[in-house]
Formats: sequence, structure tokens, C-alpha cells
Amino acid sequence: MLFTLLAFAIALGSLIIFHEFGHYWVARLCGVRVLRFSLGFGRVVLRRIDKHGTEWAISALPLGGYVKMQDDAPPGAPAAEAAGAFNAQPVGKRIAIVLAGPVFNLLLAVLLYTGPEPRRYRGAAGHPWPSRPRARPPRRRGWRKATAFSPSTARKSPPGRTPAASARRAVHRRTRARSRWPRPRGAAHERELMLPPNRHGPGRRRSAGRGGIRLAQPRPVVRSVIEGGEGQAAGLRQGDRIVAADGQPATDTGELVRLIQESAGRHMSLSVQREGALVTVGVTPRAEKVDGREIGRLGVQLGADIPRVTVSYGLGESLQRAAARTWDTAWFSLRMMGRMVLGEVSWRNVSGPVTIADYAGQTARIGIVAYIAYIALISISLGVLNLLPIPMLDGGHLLYYLVEIVRGSPPPERWIGIGQRAGLGILVALMGLALFNDFTRLFT
Repeated sequence: MLFTLLAFAIALGSLIIFHEFGHYWVARLCGVRVLRFSLGFGRVVLRRIDKHGTEWAISALPLGGYVKMQDDAPPGAPAAEAAGAFNAQPVGKRIAIVLAGPVFNLLLAVLLYTGPEPRRYRGAAGHPWPSRPRARPPRRRGWRKATAFSPSTARKSPPGRTPAASARRAVHRRTRARSRWPRPRGAAHERELMLPPNRHGPGRRRSAGRGGIRLAQPRPVVRSVIEGGEGQAAGLRQGDRIVAADGQPATDTGELVRLIQESAGRHMSLSVQREGALVTVGVTPRAEKVDGREIGRLGVQLGADIPRVTVSYGLGESLQRAAARTWDTAWFSLRMMGRMVLGEVSWRNVSGPVTIADYAGQTARIGIVAYIAYIALISISLGVLNLLPIPMLDGGHLLYYLVEIVRGSPPPERWIGIGQRAGLGILVALMGLALFNDFTRLFT
């Protein structure tokens, strides 16, 4: 629990500081006087005043932060001090100051994505499914997927997009696609797929599967052996890779689990690879009743041995891919929000601080690379959320400034007051929904 809270505090604190620093830095560039830079809300716990008169503070409620600027100069103030007021700035400068926070969040995501990323899984073609359109001549099992689909010639994936993602998009959009598949041994070959139109849309049915393509499943590996179980009695060890069951190749973890469950009380012969040697182990799965059905249990925890490759790029290409990945993620977030409003996506997908903290802890335990990628994802979400045209958010202020540009004068104070109350109500409702979803996930 303490580790999770610490990971959450580091992630949230760094994002808030970077967001508010964007407002602060651009405000200083525009000559606006900044009165306070606060991490958190409420009563100030620690403070320090710099030579420019800005108070740097840590407040009691660490669920956000803010930059307080001098809105209007006091009566009788010198001209130089009056020129440093926020409301005295041209609308262009005010837009730049407000826009800086979300933009800094998106830039932070680009910088974080530019760094190292987890090793990518290597795709491979499994058995072609029957009664499906497939490559002619038929694709052979074990050929690795190398390049993305394209309408006429094989090409590299767009920046920031993996070959598998490009393949799915291409299969979804086109009825004819071509892909390059290197054999395990020998030269690469191109194969053309004739695909039926996809009328189901992304996210509902696997378009690649409709084209007769199925990625090879990970090989089963013994992650742990349960004390006193049949696997321990048979001599299975942690790290054993199961390569065959009853003489049949075990290339799919799911299929092996199904076979074990169907073999309750029946002797099985498992071929395992252990320290470079092939060992045969005999075991009889124990019969257990689960939901009124008898299944076999081996007493081991099976994992997935997924082949991976390390991908690296130069600085320029890394920045390009990071920017494309940030854009894709931000656009996907906006689309999901729109689908929630239209009722096409459940509002249960809205997550609050509890879920964010949980995932922060999980990714931090996986490793620093996964944790950094998660911070980048949250930074994008924070930037996109703040750009929504909701009063009380940065996007709401931008909306007021656009109205000012169109009208030639600021909106009436009455409009602003109504908008602020409506925006506060929307934010409170969203926070309530997020917390409700968080606790629902915890207790169900």
C-alpha cells in the first residue's frame, strides 16, 4: 500500500508541477506578475518567496495545484505594476498563458515516450483458420510478421504505430492488402490477402481474424509450483517450458490448460525443456468440482513465454514517433469521451484517483520503463481533460477568450458567473462518478 501511494504521489505531483510550470513560465515571458505557485489546495504548509515576489507553496490538500496571478492592478498602482496584471494583457497573451499548461503536459508525454520503451512482442502467424479468406498461396505456420499491410506494396508502419496496429487498421479499411512475412529460415515472401468488407467496426470483431490471420500464441511456462500439488509430486519445476503434452506440441497456453482440465484423473505425459535438456514428466491431474463440472488441476501456475525483440531508434525518429504516439493517444481519448456522451461507451470507463493510484503502483512494480509510459499516458489525459470547453478548466477560459475575440469585448460577468457554476457542477459530477466507479471495482 505504501509503495502504491508513493508511486501515485510521484506521478501526480510531477504532472501537476509540469502543468502549472507551463502557466508560470509563459506568464513570466508575457510580463505577468505571478503571486503564488502552489502544489495542492487549502492551507499552506510550506512556503518560500523568491526575488520576483512569487510565493512557492505546498498546501494541505495534495489533489492538484494552481498558479495565482495578479488579475487587476490595485487602485493608484504605478504604470509598470498595472502593466503586469493578467487582465491588462492582450487576448493573445492570455490565450498563450492558459494554453501553456495542457501543452506542457503533451510535451512531457512526447519527452517520456522518446525514452526507452518495453521490448515489443514479435508477431507470428498461427494456423490459418478454415473457411476464411487467406493469402494465396497459403501462409505457413511460423512465418513472422515483418511489415504493415498496405494496399499495393509492403511498407513500414507510420511513425508511432506498431506493425500489428497498422495491420489491423489496414484490414479494417481495405478489401485487398499485402504483407511481407519472413520465413523462420530463408528469404522473405510477400502474400496478398483478399478480404471481405468489415461491417462491424473496430473494437467489436477482430478484423485480422476475418482475414484468416491468427497470431501465434505464447508457449506455456511453469511460473510457480503449488506446494503439495500433483505438479510438485511429478517433479515439475519453476521455469520449465512445456513443449509437448501426450506427444502433441504444446504451442498454446490456453489449449494446454483446456487439455489439463479435460484430463481429470487421466495420466498425461508432458515434455518439458529444462536447462537446455528435454525431460519427460508423467502426471495425473487431480479431479475437482467447479461450478458443477469436473475439471483437472495440475497444481502449477502456467505463464506465457512470449518471444520479444528490442527496438531502438535515433533521436530524431524517436521524437517523431513519440509525437505521433502522443497525438494518437490524445485523439483516441477525445473519441472515447465523445462516444461516452453519445452512449456508445459505458461511463464505467471513467476512472478516479483510486484506480490511477492502483495502476501507478502496478506499473512501478513492473519496472521503470512501464512506470514512465504510464506517467506519459496520464499526462496526455490531464492535458486533454483541461482543454475541454468546461468553465473552471483551461478550456473554459479559452472559450471565454474566443467569445471575446468574436464579440470584441469580454463576455458579461453574468454569463461568466453562470458558466462557472455550471462548470463546477459538471466537475463535481464527474468526480463523483469516478469515485463511484473506483469503489465499485474495489468491492465487486
